[in-house]
Amino acid sequence: MLKPFGIALPLLLALSATPSLADVKAGVDAWQRGDYRRAIEEWRPLAVAGDADAQFNLGQAYKLGRGVPVDPALAEQWFGKAAAQGHPQAETNYALALFQNGKHAEAVPWLEKSAGRGDPRGQLVLGTMLFNGDSVQKDWVRAYALMVRASSTGLPKASETLGQMDQYIPTDVRQRGLELARQYEAQSQSPQLSYELAGGTTPGPRGTELPPSTASTEAQPGVKPPRVATTAPPPPVATRQVPPPRPAPVATITPAPAPATGGKWRVQLGAFGEEGNARRLWEQLRGRVSALGAMQPYLVRSGALTRLQAGPLANAAAAAKLCGQVRAATGGACVPVAP
Repeated sequence: MLKPFGIALPLLLALSATPSLADVKAGVDAWQRGDYRRAIEEWRPLAVAGDADAQFNLGQAYKLGRGVPVDPALAEQWFGKAAAQGHPQAETNYALALFQNGKHAEAVPWLEKSAGRGDPRGQLVLGTMLFNGDSVQKDWVRAYALMVRASSTGLPKASETLGQMDQYIPTDVRQRGLELARQYEAQSQSPQLSYELAGGTTPGPRGTELPPSTASTEAQPGVKPPRVATTAPPPPVATRQVPPPRPAPVATITPAPAPATGGKWRVQLGAFGEEGNARRLWEQLRGRVSALGAMQPYLVRSGALTRLQAGPLANAAAAAKLCGQVRAATGGACVPVAP
């Protein structure tokens, strides 16, 4: 998750890059046709020669048992070779493979890389480990922040785990976690496209079952939080972010009836220097995200900014779930706001 330099090396790399990519693509094409053995034949010599895409793809083959027997150890090895070259998909898969194979401490630095890039699978597993104190120092603030970020992508397991955390993490710690989650969102990189294979164009989500975390901690005497069982979700289907069309100006926001369930949580959908922009965004989002139809809009002044929020929601998990729906429908920002 070095060759000596010489005068001719850049030219050699330039000449060899195109054939290598072509061969990797040929393997991907064979894989998509169901000709897994041919795909392996295309990738293996390239992987042995050090091609990171081919190494990642061989790792996938051994993980899924396509064209070769299922072999978690070999899958881990090939993911590790590609990850060592900075292959983003391989870094995440290597981290998950290490965790699945019981090497939790070894998985931590690779999970940090994955979570740092905003991969919800890495955030889910690392957040669970930080909550349980599994191979890392317990840190409930960061665990909560990572789980909020993972849940906001619409990952069901992350939302479920976030609900479990809400039962044990004190309110002040949750608030600090939400603040940290907002910082993570502000610092997040552009969404990465995740594919079943590298060097191809057809997405194919696959899952990796992870065992439960084995360690647990106590929030306070007599209160023992659960060992959260973590399932790594499939890579998200790739999408292209398209800016939404600019809606026609509206004069006012028509509040929707508050949901019967009540609650004091909200989600924040944006902050604007002009209040009219917040109003226009609300009308646009309400038309694209059905769940917002039951929400009440709030225009919250904060200095020179107007923050657009929606609610009320029952708890953090409900807020994170709504944010996931907003992101899935619009690709826009959304952050849970604690009472």
